[in-house]
Amino acid sequence: MKTLLKFGFIVLCVVLLCTAFTLKEKKLSSSEFIAISGPNLLTPDGQKFFIRGINLGNWLNPEGYMFGFKAASSARLIDNAFRELAGPDFTDQFWKKFKDNYVTREDIRFIKSTGVNSIRLPFHYKLFTDEDYMGLNIKQDGFQRIDSLLSWCRASNVYVILDMHDAPGGQTGDNIDDSYGYPWLMTSEKSQEIFVAIWKKIAAYYKDEPLILGYDLLNEPIAPYFGADMPMLNTALEPLYMKAVKAIREVDKNHIVLLGGAQWDGNFKVFKNSKFDSKMMYTCHRYWCDTLQANIQDFVHFRDSVNLPIYMGETGENNDKWIAAWTRLMVKNNIGYHYWPYKKMGKQSAMVTIPKPENWQIIVTFTESPRNTFDDIRRAKPGQELVQKIMNDFLENCKYSNCAENKGYIKAMGLE
Repeated sequence: MKTLLKFGFIVLCVVLLCTAFTLKEKKLSSSEFIAISGPNLLTPDGQKFFIRGINLGNWLNPEGYMFGFKAASSARLIDNAFRELAGPDFTDQFWKKFKDNYVTREDIRFIKSTGVNSIRLPFHYKLFTDEDYMGLNIKQDGFQRIDSLLSWCRASNVYVILDMHDAPGGQTGDNIDDSYGYPWLMTSEKSQEIFVAIWKKIAAYYKDEPLILGYDLLNEPIAPYFGADMPMLNTALEPLYMKAVKAIREVDKNHIVLLGGAQWDGNFKVFKNSKFDSKMMYTCHRYWCDTLQANIQDFVHFRDSVNLPIYMGETGENNDKWIAAWTRLMVKNNIGYHYWPYKKMGKQSAMVTIPKPENWQIIVTFTESPRNTFDDIRRAKPGQELVQKIMNDFLENCKYSNCAENKGYIKAMGLE
């Protein structure tokens, strides 16, 4: 009897181990992930997947214009202004509450209710380092924030593209990458090593997560402002992509990598090895143009020449009429899209509008005032109690429950 029980126990263990192995293998199977077929994306059941959605701009990569600022145009400059205004302790707490409130489960439920099937998440590379960023300088919360987002998106069946909007050294050389006025990533070996290491770290962490559609490696690399340096900078882009993809493939063979062209994701002539990976696609951006075929034809031509998907990772910032016409043009040309952005303060060119707090102009005026010396800061600074109230009002106003839905804009996006 003991022998039979022992044999039965062994058999049970073998069965459980085999089952666990099978489940693990199933989880790791590439068939569980969005796939590429020529110029199209396919769902795991073989159906065409046409990207249709929104960017969660400003949440994990604050931009000055989203707060109504001009001079304080990037995350670093915004943070400096807030610390001068409200002090370091209050600013640290402000950023924590900002990340807690700006995008929540309720936001994702609403986004899904409109018919969106995917979102693009812009993030700052510092969320995965011990650098000073958004109130933290150790134990950054990048993975925790993305994990929370993924849990909300899983409940709503919404795919996610991870977008490194701000790269080490800066990939654009302008305010949108929180840099120092030059795309140092293209020339700095140290910055490139950090860039590659962060993507490898992210890929290793999320290699088994099919809800992630792919990795958008660099947002809008190499702004068109650098004259004689432009050819050298452009030439450096594709080798950098190849280096990052090689590192990602060491830990993750499941996810698509998305490559943007130079000069605001608009110049695809920089690519000479257009199919160096079996799971790659391209991403383009375009704003403020006519809604004519000629204004999208360069992307269509490139897409057809490489026979790989291309999608509009960012577009928008316009009125409902333009949005509707641009949406029709993208659908006609089989180019999926993520409009920019989901939320804006005081403006209707987004899915929802954040009410502008009373006296917010006081904050704006301070950021525009001369602050070159400590005396300048003291002269420009309004009362501490008033400043903290205004900033706290913003934190409350940015919650989904206090935002206004822009139904005309949502309809113009081709959604219900």
